[in-house]
Amino acid sequence: MMKKLFLIAILMFLTTSFVVSNKIEALIQKEVTAVFDIKKYTKQVVQVSNEINQTLPIKITETNFFTIKSDNQVIGYYYYGQAYGKADYFDFIVIFDTNLMVSKVKILAYREDHGGEVGSRRWLNQFIGKSTDKNLEYQKDIAAISGATISAKSITNEINKVFKTIKILNQKKQL
Repeated sequence: MMKKLFLIAILMFLTTSFVVSNKIEALIQKEVTAVFDIKKYTKQVVQVSNEINQTLPIKITETNFFTIKSDNQVIGYYYYGQAYGKADYFDFIVIFDTNLMVSKVKILAYREDHGGEVGSRRWLNQFIGKSTDKNLEYQKDIAAISGATISAKSITNEINKVFKTIKILNQKKQL
């Protein structure tokens, strides 16, 4: 009986953690259209060879990194990822312009009772304009949040990994 429950729990985790839900997809669409002030866009998975993908801090999959196009022209990119809070993961998106500067960071789903302050627009706005050449330091470049220390450090670390990944992809002419 315990084995069955454990197997069911693992299957539920695997199916829910790697698939972008319709709700999350709708939130992403809302953010992208607002950032670029467009009505519609297409997204294209960023394709990376296995050889390059093995060298990246964050592995690129068909669900996490996209080119954004409007009228067949690249207008930006977005990364959809997860960071770990005190007891659970939370989903976020980082939207980049064509110069690979952060245009927006948004928490899409926060699943904990404490630390939700990390999703405040005011706090997240400090990432806007940051370049992928930068390594952000929590409490130096990024302000601390009382009551959300773990989540704030976690998203800062994840965004740094995204920056390093994009920097490598750009250097290798993959973007």
